[in-house]
Amino acid sequence: MINIPSDYTDVRLPRQAQLRRIERVIRDELTSAQREVLLAVYYGGKTQAQIAAERGVSRSTVCRTLHRAEARLRRFLRY
Repeated sequence: MINIPSDYTDVRLPRQAQLRRIERVIRDELTSAQREVLLAVYYGGKTQAQIAAERGVSRSTVCRTLHRAEARLRRFLRY
């Protein structure tokens, strides 16, 4: 089950509707790299350094990818 990000609380929607929106945005609006990094950090409990080592990229690449995923998620959840 996906937790609602702390900066997204829309009191007009029931919790289950909010969760469905978040899941849809993660599934449909993020790139595969953004989705993988976001899920690994928030739901897999991995550090950015661990993800970087697994993917063979620098930690700053993982950081940028995560930042872009979070920004995109926030942008799509506003509407």
